[in-house]
Amino acid sequence: MGKRLLIFTVFVLAFLLFAQAAFASGIYLVQPGDTLWSISQRYNTTVSALAGENNLSDPGYIEVGQRLVVPGAEQTVHIVSRGETLWQISRNFNVTVDAIARENQLTDINLIEIGDRLVIPKAEEMPAEVSIQAASRGGRTFSASELELFARLVHSEAAGEPYLGQVAVAASVLNRVDSSRYPNTLSGVINQVVNGFYQYSPVLDGRINIPASESARRAVSDAINGSDPSLGATGFYNPRKTSNQWVRQQPVTTVIANHVFFR
Repeated sequence: MGKRLLIFTVFVLAFLLFAQAAFASGIYLVQPGDTLWSISQRYNTTVSALAGENNLSDPGYIEVGQRLVVPGAEQTVHIVSRGETLWQISRNFNVTVDAIARENQLTDINLIEIGDRLVIPKAEEMPAEVSIQAASRGGRTFSASELELFARLVHSEAAGEPYLGQVAVAASVLNRVDSSRYPNTLSGVINQVVNGFYQYSPVLDGRINIPASESARRAVSDAINGSDPSLGATGFYNPRKTSNQWVRQQPVTTVIANHVFFR
């Protein structure tokens, strides 16, 4: 009995030591299309360091599903809890939704389930200007000037709103760009005037010229990456600040803080 207990204890200790080493170094599961070079770039290491750590005699040969120890790449794993969304998780870890989606090979960022284990990439510097291509938006790219205008609009329209509301405002603007009922460019949507009425009051009263906050820029980034708390809305209003009866008659998609979102 004592011998079995000793064997069991040794096994447990060996397992714990392995787990500790795996956490300290990081474990990467090779995906289709990966090369040792691309993995080294992702984790800011070198091909020779990866090859040496994993005893690879041929650095040019790795297999899909192979587990590689990545030196120095501390791996954070987050288990999804009830009510969480990918953008909320991204905010908690100071990374982008797109980075988490890429790391976990997520094809639909809206489909995560309670108990899912998400590998969180290293915290990154959030971009001051969003300059990424948004595959979720039909592959559109946006100029730096458009993105600056976009962030300033979100700031002027939703600076006092919770972050979720800021992302929703940004998403509703992008939904207009995607809709055949509105101009098909960001600047066209933001500056649109219909029958003498500006679609966004900050463009009329000059608040659009106020510099954007970092929060507004992050909201723009998340919306471009596919987050849409507005649930497909193409507009929004504050019922306490508008007497426009037309907007009040439109189908409501959701209400976030002081804004009613409609399609």
